[in-house]
Amino acid sequence: MKQHHYEVQLSWTGNLGQGTSSYRAYGRDHEISAAGKPILPGSSDPAFRGDPSRYNPEELLVASLSACHMLSYLHVCAVNGVVVMGYVDSASGVMEERPDGSGALTEVMLRPEVTISAESDSAKALSLHEEAHHLCFIANSVNFPVRHEARIIRETPAATADRPATGSAEAAPRSRASTTSAESGRAPESLPRRGR
Repeated sequence: MKQHHYEVQLSWTGNLGQGTSSYRAYGRDHEISAAGKPILPGSSDPAFRGDPSRYNPEELLVASLSACHMLSYLHVCAVNGVVVMGYVDSASGVMEERPDGSGALTEVMLRPEVTISAESDSAKALSLHEEAHHLCFIANSVNFPVRHEARIIRETPAATADRPATGSAEAAPRSRASTTSAESGRAPESLPRRGR
């Protein structure tokens, strides 16, 4: 089985001079980096004395699921003749705290809004979210449900002719099931995993 390896570095920058001498004595700020890439500023959730202007681990996990689904979706669209022109996701996650002080994410919801070319099939574009979900490496790595509510917007022929200008677009009618939900599962054998 082919393996891929990933390495990051994390550096705590929140020592305010007294280290962790008390719960309030230190900052939660840290920096995440990888070779040749910009530094990502991190902290904890503001509910746990984190800096709200910096990314917290929970946000980064939600972002990873959102990005992985998008990349898988673009791949299955490319191999199935659906031309994606734009993609925006408003993802959210829910974490529950436990009495012992621990906690866990219990669900992530993805809400991708996808713009496709006028020649592409809206129903096919919608159904491919399910296949993309089952291929998503990160969704297959977590133990909580990752659901999606997708919306497909098809460009009008005028928008296609005017490209690369913004142009106009029309949403797929709700009667054609413009939303769908899914939970984590195993990737179907018939779809290639390469090329994401």
